[in-house]
Amino acid sequence: MPASPSGSPVSRQPTTPATPVPIEPPPPISPDTQARSPKAPPHPARTPRRTPRALSLPLACVPGLAVVLGLVLCVSGVERAVDAGGAGGAASARPGVVSRGAVRPHIVPRSVWAVGGEENSTARTPPPPSYDDKVLAVFVHHTDSPNDYACADAPRIIRYLAAGQTGARNWDDIGYNFLVDRCGTIYEGRAGGVDRPVTGAHTLGFNHRTAGIAALGTFTAGVRVPRAMTDAIAALVAWKLGLAGVDPRSTVRLTSSNSLSRYADGTTVALPALAAHGDAYMTTCPGAALRALLPQIRQKAARLQGRT
Repeated sequence: MPASPSGSPVSRQPTTPATPVPIEPPPPISPDTQARSPKAPPHPARTPRRTPRALSLPLACVPGLAVVLGLVLCVSGVERAVDAGGAGGAASARPGVVSRGAVRPHIVPRSVWAVGGEENSTARTPPPPSYDDKVLAVFVHHTDSPNDYACADAPRIIRYLAAGQTGARNWDDIGYNFLVDRCGTIYEGRAGGVDRPVTGAHTLGFNHRTAGIAALGTFTAGVRVPRAMTDAIAALVAWKLGLAGVDPRSTVRLTSSNSLSRYADGTTVALPALAAHGDAYMTTCPGAALRALLPQIRQKAARLQGRT
């Protein structure tokens, strides 16, 4: 699930196959969704973009847009990411640390999902991205969407999610930096370069110096989380945090940029380098089942970095 801060990073977004995908209707609103805060005001430096005409039609008249709402439930209350120059947040990792050589996993570029059947001008030509100096922590989310999708349909599902965030929610790009499907395929999310510290819009108050990884599906208590998915998240975390020399098992100090998070604006707190969305925002995201696996994902990511 996402949430965005006070500012706004950028993105690139195309579309997907025109083949209709059997996406089931969105699940009922969960306690997690009800706990979300209201939409944050747009960044003062930007005027809100017009919602694309295709997305401005009544939902009842547009097949599939009802699904968008279901997919974006997990991202309610997102703040806009702030400009790179205002990146806030002290971290325990020392500057200049040599990167810890974890192998970069295969990441499917956004062009695979951003160009397809549905029109999405933001996906095709996102605004210029915003950057931080480094990524010191990763937040894990789930998308509150159905789990029984065919992995070949993941690009189309990501397009729906992006359409909901950039259309109905008027964000500048999809909020997550990466998305992982149940088969372990990793997709580039927010535009700006997978190897760069792109400021995301995934965790209200803590989008700076962090990356957001969204697991496609709903992983509440009792739901089985695919091993391929957790292995892919571990590999991605090991590589991404390794670029700044951060141990996935460590804690880092980050500063909140929005009082609608768990911490007042300006408060510096110690958070896990691999954290759940709920560690920083009042939500149950990424679901009890996925949250319970974070300790072993941290351990695997550390081993992939060559740590003992």
